[in-house]
Amino acid sequence: MTIIDVRSPQEYTAGHGAGSINIPLQELKDHLTEIKAFAQPLVLCCASGYRSGQATDFLNGLGISCTNGGSWQQIYS
Repeated sequence: MTIIDVRSPQEYTAGHGAGSINIPLQELKDHLTEIKAFAQPLVLCCASGYRSGQATDFLNGLGISCTNGGSWQQIYS
């Protein structure tokens, strides 16, 4: 499993789950080759689940299977 945190680098630096990878929402399109190579399943997270929901819709629309994990704190609690 790969957890991708789509928050800003500043938010990620302030706190994140161990082993997660930070790719901000607005940079996803620049990392598609990298994202496709990550271990499956892909779980996306952010602060509340809103941005990770947008990211999930975007990647699913490109045929990349992933799920919205919601808040990173929920995943790691």
